[in-house]
Amino acid sequence: MVLLSIPYSSPSFNNYTTFYHSQRQSQSQSQSRYVKIGIRCGIAEPSGEPAPLGQKTKYNDGLFEKAFMTLFARKMENFGASKKESDQKKKGFFDYDYDSFVDVSRKVMQGRSRLQQQQVVREVLMSMLPPGAPAQFRKLFPPTQWAAEFNATITVPFFFWLVGPSEVVEVEVDGVKQKSGVHIKKCRYLENSGCVGMCVNMCKIPTQDFFTNEFGLPLTMNPNFEDMSCEMIYGQVPPPFEEDPVSKQPCYASICTIANPSSNVCPKLSAN
Repeated sequence: MVLLSIPYSSPSFNNYTTFYHSQRQSQSQSQSRYVKIGIRCGIAEPSGEPAPLGQKTKYNDGLFEKAFMTLFARKMENFGASKKESDQKKKGFFDYDYDSFVDVSRKVMQGRSRLQQQQVVREVLMSMLPPGAPAQFRKLFPPTQWAAEFNATITVPFFFWLVGPSEVVEVEVDGVKQKSGVHIKKCRYLENSGCVGMCVNMCKIPTQDFFTNEFGLPLTMNPNFEDMSCEMIYGQVPPPFEEDPVSKQPCYASICTIANPSSNVCPKLSAN
């Protein structure tokens, strides 16, 4: 999902503001110089790390996290709710949690093709951005190594509510080694949905397309369905869907509620 700019006052947001200005100042001095910030991930596990595969990681979500969950869920409800559900009283702003956010995503998926699901996510993202945001992003972050590394750095603190803890890693883009990779230890969205189709259609492809086509900064996401980790590579152009290994990924037959165990490929990855 795409990082959104919203008026919000919290220690995390204030840290980001300071961090952003520090980054802009250091850019004029040295594009390779970075300021480190620490924002607590919110994992409730005693180890501070995601739970082992097969176990659901526990999180402590605060107001900041719930605000993002609510914003996305309410926008997506416009596409996923039936008329009967729409007529019902909506939840309060902080009544949404991560499970309800995932449930809304699942409803959006039902009855829609792969391309239709991706289009819904695009419309939701566009509706949450101020007018002219993509053009401003292109001006601030042209497709350079610095822009790719900067976006990788801010992904770590601001995407934890969606995907869980992550870290910046060195990757190779067009033969050049740079710190524009983000390693997601165990994706929260994939872990909670247990659905390959939701991972690909509601997160991976729309996010890649949004950064690459709307923001002008290429992004490739490589989910690992063996351990539920994921690698984001800013600056790398994503392959066509037909050439992407995810296009041949089978269902999580034992944990996905809408899985088709008899199919070699997740049915939600078909064009229909």
